This record gives sequence, structure tokens and C-alpha cells, in this order.
Amino acid sequence: MGNSVSTIKFGTDGWRAIIADTYTIENVKILSQAVADYLGRGKKVAVGYDTRFMSDKFALTAAVVFQSNGIEVILSDRPTPTPALSFVVKSRKLDLGIMITASHNPAEYNGFKIKNSAGGGASLELTKEVEGLLGKTPVKDNAPAEGIRAVDITKDYIKFIRNYIDLKKIKNKKFKVLVDAMYGSGDSFISRVLKGTSIKIEFMRNTINPSFGGGRPEQVEENLKELKDRVRKEKFDLGIALDGDADRIAAVAPGGVFIHPQKILGFLALHLNQDRKWSGGLVKTICGSTMMDNIAKGIGIKLYETPVGFKYISNLMETEDIVAGGEEAGGMGVKNYIPERDGTMAGLLLIEMMVYRNKNILKILNETEKKFGKYYYVRADFHLEKMAEPKKENLPKELLGKKVIDIKDYDGIKLICEDESWLMFRGSGTEPIMRTYAEAKSLTQANKLLRLGKEIISRESL
Repeated sequence: MGNSVSTIKFGTDGWRAIIADTYTIENVKILSQAVADYLGRGKKVAVGYDTRFMSDKFALTAAVVFQSNGIEVILSDRPTPTPALSFVVKSRKLDLGIMITASHNPAEYNGFKIKNSAGGGASLELTKEVEGLLGKTPVKDNAPAEGIRAVDITKDYIKFIRNYIDLKKIKNKKFKVLVDAMYGSGDSFISRVLKGTSIKIEFMRNTINPSFGGGRPEQVEENLKELKDRVRKEKFDLGIALDGDADRIAAVAPGGVFIHPQKILGFLALHLNQDRKWSGGLVKTICGSTMMDNIAKGIGIKLYETPVGFKYISNLMETEDIVAGGEEAGGMGVKNYIPERDGTMAGLLLIEMMVYRNKNILKILNETEKKFGKYYYVRADFHLEKMAEPKKENLPKELLGKKVIDIKDYDGIKLICEDESWLMFRGSGTEPIMRTYAEAKSLTQANKLLRLGKEIISRESL
């Protein structure tokens, strides 16, 4: 058991830890006090939470500390998607948002995400400042819990999305859609948005189950067997999967075909640019698919590339004209909204794209790949005895007989070959794990690259 400031450390998206180990009521109080010290009296904060074990209690704990420090609190009265919390912060012009969630982590974890006043992810500077304030002042938690009013923060969120999505055009279409909420806080919000339309929506795993059915609420292909099976057998036009706090998406096409989130980002850019006629660039991260480069070039928009982490995309969305931005794990943001990921919004835009083009998602996938290239994207995490990122000078000059023509090393190391295939290494910042990514025009070649990557790492870490 650890109730000390040294156990609270922010990662790429908030602080996450194991419940009853270092994620305790006491540590949530210490962290909330640091946030309160960072903000100062008279500021306004929204607090939301997901479906995890005791998330509502941890959220109330944070709210009490804020109230005790003279900070006005809006507390959610129900589990909510992280994007709904981000939206309320931006729309009500609050100073910060706190989301109690461990996103896609296993059930034994919980977490604490900070959202800035625009609804985007907290910057490194902000989280470092909060970390520097941990334990500096005694925790104030004398405000009565009954005095904190819990409200439904999802109403404004649903209202906004109903105005954002082209419901008039969707209204009479009869597409059949299956949504896998993975027992997370995405629940059945999509049906609230589509109320009054002819879209037939069915849900699975949309009850509260803090053990997530023994799995983890991460929308990767190996966790979506039932969704794929049902989409195939029951002839759905689209399957949508949301992660634990509904800020990430994956999709399944007719026949049970898994659609990698990378391709969904391409669909969003194509739909908003070609169907909606919106301007703006496309953002991918360094480990994003080459398909994004081809799409940006093909439709004549600017491509931006950032380090891994949605906060970098978020920052660009606040300063540049961006039509869509996303990360390889399925977090996507779109123009004229919050500078943050939203799986529900992305899923609704896929439905809207099918309506505009009068095609199911498989036809859209096939057409997109025919025009912009079919790429196979794979990833594996390799556990190491000791952490050692490959040194540039030790890297091969060719991969599987293809010449390496470019090396990017601003966030990990990415080797790009003459045939557009690539291999990338990126060490985890928190544990001895090397994340290894590869992409090629055939699945066999992509998997061979991944195996080659494992050999290279093994040599380097000896």
C-alpha cells in the first residue's frame, strides 16, 4: 500500500495505478489538493467518472477537496464518456476537467486525467507543475459531500452532437449498426443521438460490469471476436467498438472484417473534406499509416505528423486548421468540436459517411484501399531484461532486401524503405517494453518486419 507523493506520476494521458495498491482515496485526495493549489480559489472544475470499481467514490473524493479549497465543482451524476467531460469544460468555460478513468487498462486499474480549459489533454507543463505541488500543502477536505450537487453533464453533449451530425440526411436511411460498448462508459449514447432516425442500432456489452467480463476494455481485434462474429452472421452494415471511457474507436465491416483505427482516420478526413466540403489538414503520429500521406496528397490537404500522444494532436487542433487528427490506437478528433478524441463522434461520422455515399462500410473500405493503397499495419510489445533503444549506427541499411531511404528519430526510431514499408521502435516510458510497429503492402511482409524488429532489439539489449 502506498500513500505517498512519490507514487503519483503522470504518463502520456494522466495518472494510472492499481486500485487499493497506490490508487487509493488518500492518494486521490493528495493529487486533488495539488490540482486545487495549481488552480487557486474561485476557479471552476468539472469532475466525471467511468464504470470502473469505485470510480464514483473517487470522483466524489476529488470534488470534496476542490469544494473545500473554494473551487466551484460540477460533478457528473452518472458514468460518462471522457469526451462528454471535455465538452462540458469547453462549453461552460470552466478552468479544468478531471476524469476518473483508466481508459483501456485492465479492471484492477483506475486513473485521473486532467483536461485543459479547451477540453484538450493537459500539457506536459501543466502535469509537471501539478506533480511539483504534490504534498506541498495539507489536504483540505472539510466540505460536506452532501453539499455537492451532481448533475447530468451528458445532456449538453448529446444536444451538441445531434446538431453536429446531419440527422436530416440520416433520418430515413435503414442501415443496421451493432455497437460494442465493452462494458465502458460509452454505454448507448449513440442511440440517444440517432433518436428519431430509421438507423437500426443494437448494443452489446453495454451494461455496467467493473470486471469488464474478465477482459480489458481495449478495442483491439483480439478483444472483438463476438462483435466480428455477430456483424458477419447477422448481416450488420457496420460494427463499432468503443474502449473503456469511449474516447477511442475501432470498426468491423460486413463479413466480420476488422477495420484498423488508422483507416477510420482516413475515412473521417475523406468524409469531412469530400462530402462535407470542409477545409483543414490531417494529423497523424510518427507511427501512423502511410495511407494517411496518400490520402492527404490525393485530396490536396496538408499532412501534419506529431510524436505519439493525443496531446500533441490536441495542441495542433487548437492552433491550426485541422479537419481530422488521430493516433494509431484509435483516438480521433474532428474539426468544429473539442480538440480531443471521441469514439462516439467518430462512429456517428462513419454512419453519416455511409449515408452520404449510400454504401456500407466494406464498400467504402475497398474503394479507399483501391485508390490510396492497401497497407497492413502490425504492432507487438516486446518485454526486455534491460531497456535499450537500438542505436542509429547499428541499424541495418536494408530491411528484407529493401533499401532504407529515411530514418526518423524524434520519438523512437522509424526506418522507412524504398517500397513504403517501414519498421519502428519506441520504448515505453514507464516499463522495460519496446513497442515495435511495422507496415507493408502484404501481411506476410509486415509480420516478417516485426520478427526482424524483435531480432534487432534482442541484439541491442544483450
